[in-house]
Amino acid sequence: MRKILILGAGYTGMAAATGLVGRLKHRDDTHITIVNPQLRFTERLRLHQTASGQTLADLQIPDQLDGTGVDFVQGWVTGIDADAQTVRVDDTHTLRYDTLLYALGSVADTETVPGVDEFAYTLNSAQDAKLLADYLQRLAYGTVVVAGGGLTGVESAAEIAEQHPELDVVLLSRQVPGSMMGEKARARLHTGLERLGVRVRAGVEIVKVMSDRVALDDGEVVDARAVLWTTGVRVSPIAAAAGLDVDDRGRIVTDESLRSVSHPHVYAVGDAAAIRQGYGVMHGTCQSGIPTALHAAGSIVRELKGKQPKKFRFGYVHQPVSLGRNDAVIQFTHADDSPGRLYLAGRFAVAYKETVSSSPWPTYRLLKALPALGAATWRRGGRPTR
Repeated sequence: MRKILILGAGYTGMAAATGLVGRLKHRDDTHITIVNPQLRFTERLRLHQTASGQTLADLQIPDQLDGTGVDFVQGWVTGIDADAQTVRVDDTHTLRYDTLLYALGSVADTETVPGVDEFAYTLNSAQDAKLLADYLQRLAYGTVVVAGGGLTGVESAAEIAEQHPELDVVLLSRQVPGSMMGEKARARLHTGLERLGVRVRAGVEIVKVMSDRVALDDGEVVDARAVLWTTGVRVSPIAAAAGLDVDDRGRIVTDESLRSVSHPHVYAVGDAAAIRQGYGVMHGTCQSGIPTALHAAGSIVRELKGKQPKKFRFGYVHQPVSLGRNDAVIQFTHADDSPGRLYLAGRFAVAYKETVSSSPWPTYRLLKALPALGAATWRRGGRPTR
C-alpha cells in the first residue's frame, strides 16, 4: 500500500486531496491522509469579511472528505524526518509516507517589526479575524490602522470602512496601494477607497506597534485603537529544519515538476514552494496555488503508473480586489502578472470577484468526479481564484 500524506488542508491541500481522489478512485493500492490543525476550512480570500463582522459559511473539512477514503488527522505538524519519510504530529504520534505533499502555506510576518505580535491583529485564521470583528463591534469611535497596501490590506480597509462608518480607517503602506495595477485601474481603486472614507498614506513604514498607536519611520506617531497587520508573510520553519532545500524565505525549492530538488519524494505547492517559471519565482496566491496542487496530484498519479511527471507551467490572469460589498476592480494581466490594457470596475467587477472568490466546495466536488482535471497543465491558471 503506497501512503500519500498531505500536510495542510487549505485551498491547495484540499485541491490536491480531491484531485487525487478523482484520479485514484479505481485503485486499491494507495492510501491518502491529510493533516490540518482545524476541522473548519479557512476561506482566506474572505477573512477580511469576517474581520469586518460578517458571517461566513461553516465549511467542515471532514464533510468534504466523507466517503472518499481519505483519512483526516487533526493536529499540528511539529516535525518532518525527510530521510526516514515520517511526519510528527502534535509531538505525540508519527505518520509514515511514501509521497509527501507539503501545503502548509504561509502566515502574516509578525516577527520583523516590534510590537506586531503583541498588539496587532492578523488574518491568519477565522479565529484571528473573529477576534478583530468582536473588538471593532465594541468600538464607538477611533482610528483603525490597516498596515499594508497589497490586495489583502486594500480589501480589509474597504470592508471595515463600509461595515463600520463610525470608525476612521487609515491604510498605511510603503508603496502606493494598487501599484501592481495599470494606471487607470489603480486610479479607480483609489476612487473606491476615497468613496468609503479610507485615508491612504503611502510611502511610510511602520517601525513599531504599541497598544494605542504606531510609530512610523519618519518619527511620526499615529494613534490607533486597533491595528490590522497585512504586510509581509513568512512560512513555517519545519521544511528547513527537516533538511529540505529552501530559499532565503524558507520556501521549498522545487524542480520543474514541483518536487523538492533535494528530496524528490516530497512535492511542494502553494505559498510554501519556491517555484520558478520563465518570468521568475511565482508569488503566493490562490490563483497560482490551486493549479500547483492539481499539477502535483496529477504528477503523483503519473509516478504511480511508472511515468515521469510533466513540467509545470503557469501564467497569471488577473488581480481582483473588492472594495466592500458593492464595488471592485479587476486588473487583467499578462502571464508574468504585469498589468494588461483591460480592467473591470463597478457592479460587473463585483460579480466577477464574487465568482472567483466563492466557496471552493463545488470545485472540490467536481474534482472528485472528474479525474481528468487532476493532470491538467496550467498555462494561464486554472479556475480563476485570487
